[in-house]
Amino acid sequence: MTEQGSSTAQGRPTAQDRPTAQDRPTAQDRLVEQTPSGGNASRGAAVVLGAGPGLGMSIAHRFARAGHPVAVVSRTDARHPDYLRSLADADVPAIAEVADVLDSAQVSAVLDRIVARLGPVEVLYFGPAAMEPQNLPVPIDRLTGAAVRDGLAIVPPAADAVAAVLPGMLDRGTGAILLPTGLSAVRPMPELGNLALAGAALRTYALTLNAAVADRGVYVGSLVIGGGILRGDIYRAMVENRLQELGATGLDPEQLARMSLDPDELAETAYQLTVSRDRAEAVFSVLD
Repeated sequence: MTEQGSSTAQGRPTAQDRPTAQDRPTAQDRLVEQTPSGGNASRGAAVVLGAGPGLGMSIAHRFARAGHPVAVVSRTDARHPDYLRSLADADVPAIAEVADVLDSAQVSAVLDRIVARLGPVEVLYFGPAAMEPQNLPVPIDRLTGAAVRDGLAIVPPAADAVAAVLPGMLDRGTGAILLPTGLSAVRPMPELGNLALAGAALRTYALTLNAAVADRGVYVGSLVIGGGILRGDIYRAMVENRLQELGATGLDPEQLARMSLDPDELAETAYQLTVSRDRAEAVFSVLD
């Protein structure tokens, strides 16, 4: 927004025109950015449901750099002070909330709190922990109906989270939803059994929903991930297990690097997907 002010004959601003400390834009004001068409558009909130130190926080940082206010949600607040300190450099509003993102009622409540504090949700990332302690994989040749139901437990909360924000996105004609899943969604991995079924369900949900809403301004993307994500909890546990098995001298750094994915690179690709919208899926695999 421009304002008309007095000026000198030479066109230079007078002291009256110069902004005072009270007039300088705040982080909230700076959410107004130039759009490609040249107009101004306020960036909506980017919400990371299931924020961990790996990909979740890389997603938060990437969208914060793009000017979105950010909300990170995890089951405990133990890491929240560190998360918020790390986001401070982006100079956008950032908040942290506690909720179990696999509990649909808690997800609905936390999204209401986020909207009250940051405004409408423009970006939703739903990425709870890949393996809950109570939901370890059951190999495909030993599956029972109960194991399938346990594996699919991640799908209804994902759908509920999407249902909470999608109507508003469609009304505004803009928005993006990112649903990460595992490589077993696209590549047979018999040992992952019930988790493979859940991954395939989430992937199909994302691709099919994108087909339904893409022409109404909303993007839905599937992030298929096959590898240990640096800084992530699962990656850390994997390294610790290898150290216990082999000892520090037996851990091959090159082999470890081949098993690893950089969350910042994944987050950059995810962000670019929401901008270009030229495909509904990206696959990241250490096996290729």
